[in-house]
Amino acid sequence: MPGGTAPVHTSPGRVAPGPGRVESLRVLAALGRDPLAVGIDLYRRYGDLVRVPLPRGHELYLLCHPAHAEHVFVARQDNYVKAATYRPLKVFLGEGLVTSDGELWERQRRLIQPLFSYRRVAAFQPVMVSNVRRTLEQWERLRPGAVVDVSEAMSLLTLNIVGETLFGSDLSGPGARVSPSVTRMQDFAVTAMRNPLLLSSPMLGLRTTPGYRAWAAAVRAVNEVVEQVVAQRRANPRQDGPRDLLDALLEARYEDGSGISDQQLRDEIMTFLMAGHETSATALTWTLYLLSANPAARERLEEEVDSVLAGRVPEPDDLDKLVWTKAVISESMRLYPPFWTLERDALNDDEIDGVRIPAGSTVAVPPYLVHRHPSAWDNPEGFSPERFLPGRGAGRHRHAFIPFGGGRRGCVGNVFALIETALTVAMIAQRFRLDMAAGGVPRLQPTVTLRPLGGLRMVLRHRQGAQ
Repeated sequence: MPGGTAPVHTSPGRVAPGPGRVESLRVLAALGRDPLAVGIDLYRRYGDLVRVPLPRGHELYLLCHPAHAEHVFVARQDNYVKAATYRPLKVFLGEGLVTSDGELWERQRRLIQPLFSYRRVAAFQPVMVSNVRRTLEQWERLRPGAVVDVSEAMSLLTLNIVGETLFGSDLSGPGARVSPSVTRMQDFAVTAMRNPLLLSSPMLGLRTTPGYRAWAAAVRAVNEVVEQVVAQRRANPRQDGPRDLLDALLEARYEDGSGISDQQLRDEIMTFLMAGHETSATALTWTLYLLSANPAARERLEEEVDSVLAGRVPEPDDLDKLVWTKAVISESMRLYPPFWTLERDALNDDEIDGVRIPAGSTVAVPPYLVHRHPSAWDNPEGFSPERFLPGRGAGRHRHAFIPFGGGRRGCVGNVFALIETALTVAMIAQRFRLDMAAGGVPRLQPTVTLRPLGGLRMVLRHRQGAQ
């Protein structure tokens, strides 16, 4: 990979390296097949900042240095809005917090952000623990050496946690429909990015294809669950206990006294059902894979869990003591960030590293590549949780690690996700070891999130002498 020097500012207006117009057509075709592989190849060939000319005079810029992430997400964040490539997500997420922009986004963010303070999220810990325990009890009933699809199991677990903590609903039953439906919606969103006609031209007959019908059925399944959640709360308002996200949405009043519309309510619930469980499930899946591939790191994690928890379930004060557990999760998200790329459109002309970024250009900042930049990381491809231990990050660029994005649009649920994943990993390590089933290293599937292709099958074993 290119060397690790910081970006050098040269004369304004220089042309960034990258493929020519003819080759760019081949690049675009390859992006439809494997966008992550294309991004890696462009970075290796051209360096930190790559220009890809697109049809109709549009331009795509691949930005791979931590300083680029800081520029787009913090220093000049007002100039960069959600890219047009997010449009397929809007088809099923609507104008939720992930896909909205401008005044609507600011209004929704002000409403939702206070609900994700550390104090409020910590109060959800007993519910998180209860749901993890339920999953472990299901595993206890399996025969020794049983093979489980960890990707599916973590998706169902995190969906149940989101349902109960944020919406006060038990989704253990509906979750069997919602989880695979979310997967189908992601797959369709990626397909639509490659073929915009699928969304814009119903007259061409594309909306009668089996793939479209399967996607539409998936959306209906999730919509039905959302409607059920809202109807139950409206029929039986909560009389006590802390306010959850659904309470806040139903009670919200804007400056003119109006409440949130039914459509906006649906969009926000849909957004948190998808983003709130899929990202954590993906992080947990890759963490369990990496622990299997690195036995010494797993043994150290088990020793920490046994020492700190001594056989009991985690309590709020325990999280600060599970330093290795949290370091393992951070290293997992460095190597396999759930959102592997983040894209924005430039509202006005800008300049990055002396390169003019014309208004209307799309910039792609892939955490997958930023997290591997040699200016910030020794042995960037290696698994080394030590780099996330307290005091080990001195001198590292503050945007070299961006699994939750950055700036005002950074993920509102980052504290929720970190507590949830730490509790889950610790509780699994108390009782089980998961090792890779036959088939070797999983292939990457870069859809909206970075998933293992075809799931992740692992062999479940009880820990010998587990407390």
